[in-house]
Amino acid sequence: MKKEPLAILLGYFTNQTEIMEKILQEVKATKPSAREKVSHLAYLLHNLYCALEDLFQEIAKTFENRIEDLSKYHRELLKRMQLDVPGIRPRVLSKESYLILDELRGFRHIFRHSYDYELAPDRVKSLKQKILTNWRYIERDLDIFIDFLQGAMKD
Repeated sequence: MKKEPLAILLGYFTNQTEIMEKILQEVKATKPSAREKVSHLAYLLHNLYCALEDLFQEIAKTFENRIEDLSKYHRELLKRMQLDVPGIRPRVLSKESYLILDELRGFRHIFRHSYDYELAPDRVKSLKQKILTNWRYIERDLDIFIDFLQGAMKD
């Protein structure tokens, strides 16, 4: 593979990592006590997933790992990130990360498409705690993939 697309992807990784870190810091600082705070926390969790999904889209685009069934695009994109594609790229996500992010993906879908839906404060708080507790798995997986990209740049 040419180095230019890998370099662009590495640059995108850096940018998205900075965005995710800012969002994560705000998630940590948000104490959802009132309805408005719960809505704000839900918005942040939605944005965190969207930042990750944008990164996954760039990975798929770089390695020509297309999603054919657009009706299940978000689910299929996340599934593809846990696949090792022999001769092309290693998996991006471990099983642990995939399960956490699949729950966050489902929440993002509800948040984005349920206009007449009252957010359940306990569910939002629980998801926040799950993300904060398990974020290290996601960071580890992303770091491993960055190492792969950097190694591929040297080849």
